[in-house]
Amino acid sequence: MPFDAARIAGLQEYLPDSVRVTSHTGGGGDVGGDIFGKLLQHVRDSHEIDTPWGELSLPHYPPVSIGGVTIDLSITKHVLFVWIAALILFTIAMMVGRKNRRAMVPSGVGNLIESIVVFMRDEVVVPNMGKGGVRYMPYLLTTFLFILFMNLLGLLPYGASATGNISVTAGLAIVSFIMIQLSAIREQGFGRYLAHLTGGVHWALWPIMIPIEVLGLFTKNFALCMRLFANMIGGHIVILSFIGLIFLFKTYLIAPASIGFALGVSMLELFVAFLQAYIFTRLTSLFMGLGMQAGHAEAGESH
Repeated sequence: MPFDAARIAGLQEYLPDSVRVTSHTGGGGDVGGDIFGKLLQHVRDSHEIDTPWGELSLPHYPPVSIGGVTIDLSITKHVLFVWIAALILFTIAMMVGRKNRRAMVPSGVGNLIESIVVFMRDEVVVPNMGKGGVRYMPYLLTTFLFILFMNLLGLLPYGASATGNISVTAGLAIVSFIMIQLSAIREQGFGRYLAHLTGGVHWALWPIMIPIEVLGLFTKNFALCMRLFANMIGGHIVILSFIGLIFLFKTYLIAPASIGFALGVSMLELFVAFLQAYIFTRLTSLFMGLGMQAGHAEAGESH
């Protein structure tokens, strides 16, 4: 059954801006529009959030210039959902902490969090970092849960995935970079940490090896940043693309297939939300463990 102008006009008010169909009166009045070109409007950051009652504007402040660098301190959609994820994580941690103090055997949410803690310790931290890596459990566990909550919030109606913003994933990667270097320096000592940048080769090859080693320090975290960003934003664009096919073909016949594929990708996105949080945390622990084990290996050789 083809769409007509009246049906499309009636549907416009229920559609987000990213999939609204614009009518062109020139040249025969065909209904078209750059539907897929507007898909990014739904997943990109903005100063408005979608609600059941329409768009709600967030506080917007004028940019601040510091040392020639302009900084926008306005609250955006992704900033808001980063705060929401942090608030959820803080609330759960406080609630579980209080219950565990009162009861020797945790139950409910406390039991779930304990199982996550045990899994992270036995399957991620200790295999990659050794028993000495247990001291970094608070950071790694917080990273996993924080990324997980940000991923899941993007699957809720009117929600947004902050990890689909490269600024957020870059911030996570920068913190990961700092922790990787600090753990290596703590285990190796600053002198041995600088020495490992030479790659253990003859001093004549240092001009080649040192830039390569330094570049390698950054490429690992760059990969963490881009992997999380691309996986999270890619799934949302695919879902919107399937829905947009209904309005591109202008027929109800494509709706069941489009909605079915969109639902299937949504279920896959639920799995990806857990998977990407796990991969980011596991690779971070692996990179931290490589630096820590390098220190132990050098100490063993000198002994």
